Amino acid sequence: MHTKPAAAFDPWSPAFVADPYPAYTALRAAGRAHWFEPTGQWLIPHHSDVSALLRDRRLGRTYLHRFSHEEFGRTPPPAAHEPFTTLNGQGILDLEAPDHPRIRRLISKAFTPRTVENLAPTVRRLAAELVDAFVAKGGGDLLAEVAEPLPVAVIAEMLGVPEADRGLLRPWSAAICGMFELNPSEATADAAVRASVDFSAYLRGLIAERRANPGEDLISALIAAHDEGERLTEQEMVSTCVLLLNAGHEATVNTTVNGWRTLFHHPEQLAALRADPALLPTAIEELLRYDTPLQMFERWVLDDIEIDGQVIERGAEVALLFGSANRDPERFARPDVLDLSRTDNPHITFGAGIHFCLGAPLARLELAASFGELLRKAPALRMTAEPEWQPGYVIRGLKELRAEV
Repeated sequence: MHTKPAAAFDPWSPAFVADPYPAYTALRAAGRAHWFEPTGQWLIPHHSDVSALLRDRRLGRTYLHRFSHEEFGRTPPPAAHEPFTTLNGQGILDLEAPDHPRIRRLISKAFTPRTVENLAPTVRRLAAELVDAFVAKGGGDLLAEVAEPLPVAVIAEMLGVPEADRGLLRPWSAAICGMFELNPSEATADAAVRASVDFSAYLRGLIAERRANPGEDLISALIAAHDEGERLTEQEMVSTCVLLLNAGHEATVNTTVNGWRTLFHHPEQLAALRADPALLPTAIEELLRYDTPLQMFERWVLDDIEIDGQVIERGAEVALLFGSANRDPERFARPDVLDLSRTDNPHITFGAGIHFCLGAPLARLELAASFGELLRKAPALRMTAEPEWQPGYVIRGLKELRAEV
């Protein structure tokens, strides 16, 4: 029975956030399941367990399809959080059967491989414009000037958000995503609720507009999507659009800047990539593995499970440590070594099972476009200051990344 985690696991410590990997090594060595009192969760650090539990139907992102809060032994969220709770609770990332497969099926009719294919020229054009501007001024903050604007612009383009309104999206998204950190404060919750109200109202206006005048955008496609007479409700459409923005840019932004920071710290690997652009596809997968943008994915235990002799009972919550799983020596050869040519790379950065990231192909397209443009147009790009990390641990990224060309 493993109930004491390695003391090194401290998600509120800036030093831990800056480099959680030694703590993960200690956790993996100490066992397969560790009770973490500060958040009331079981930490799961091994690749094989994380991978299996992502696919295990005895766990769920929600329990409300089977139990009330009281039956599950949990306190309902405060009534004041209702706008956030509704918005988040109707997105497919936080739903289980029967709602999850129904909504995912309907979204998949609108968000098809062809949608992504058709976006490719737009993604490449936007990446080229952003990199050209960055290079023209000799560099700057790679985060604010390249990494962040690209996925936000792509998703805005997909949803048909007018150019003038695009500046609203990232602040709303950042406020909502604050709630996914461990034990968020009341101030964080207030900001998330306000953003949920404003973002939902904005999207309802956009949906009403598209009902009257359908276009080529994803919102029009979501309105039109139906499956044997079933359609998405307006709330499901709103929640889907918010999830696409939140999930669709946080991971891409952080993979871009965390990835460039990693490359700057591994000059021989960066030189190899510059010398051989054909390495880019495996390089992107390796950067996704090596410094994972989403470090933890939480799930509820709906029926008792057992890990290494430890029974984890219904009503508990497990924290699947993606960052640790992606550095597990039982699954990856020399996991702490950055190897941009690594081909045996079953990282779980995009999840697995029914919640596997719907936007993974789009994220890969964006990453290939922005890394490709910077490698070509800024062959001498270098970091000018060691960056600071954001305080968040679950969604882990930098405050800025200063570089010059």
